[in-house]
Amino acid sequence: MKPVSIGQNVVIGENVIFGENVIIGNNVIIYDGTIIGNNVLIQDNVVIGKKPTRAKTSILPEVKELPPAKIGDGCTIGTSSIIYANAVIGNDVFVADLATIRERVTIGDGTIVGRGVAIENDCSIGKKCKLETNCYITAYSQLGDHVFIAPCVVTTNDNYMARSKERYGKFKGVTVKDGGRIGANAIILPGKVIEEDGAVAAGSIVTKDVEKEQFVMGIPAKPFKQVPEDQLLRNQ
Repeated sequence: MKPVSIGQNVVIGENVIFGENVIIGNNVIIYDGTIIGNNVLIQDNVVIGKKPTRAKTSILPEVKELPPAKIGDGCTIGTSSIIYANAVIGNDVFVADLATIRERVTIGDGTIVGRGVAIENDCSIGKKCKLETNCYITAYSQLGDHVFIAPCVVTTNDNYMARSKERYGKFKGVTVKDGGRIGANAIILPGKVIEEDGAVAAGSIVTKDVEKEQFVMGIPAKPFKQVPEDQLLRNQ
């Protein structure tokens, strides 16, 4: 099936599969084999199915072939966003302008990926999450359902800061379990876990795991209080 509307200077690779009512803007590139669901809006300058380019000094394994990207029903892909090969986007996901979603990333139904958000390789994002403007989700991270990440949050995965061979094989992203919330400009150090309904105050640096339903704040972040009952996910 062909898209309902195609803008100017659009490049569509071989064996791309389109659902019904797909609208494509100008200057869009869709690589071979990409699967796009029904009622999808792809805005100007979007790239879908891009193959990763590996730097000579990269520690990531070289992968010559990746499965195609998949975009679920009802998605909006914002202007100048890039979605890599082997990314799987669920239904009704909103990807805002300038977002980057790398290879081997999965995103659950109803999630919002804000403007300028970067989701690195090998991440899993749950359902109905909200990742706000310019937050950074480091490689190998796991986010559960209903997770809130405020603007300019930074997550990290390398305790050795790119020095010494000892770091190889020890990269570990962050884990934010269902209902976890992180305030603006917070920094989460490698491998840290925010348990269910854990909350991190704006500007905090998380150096230890955050317990279930605990609110932490400060540099380094320390327990401040329990998350109020009316703020818990089960009471929404």
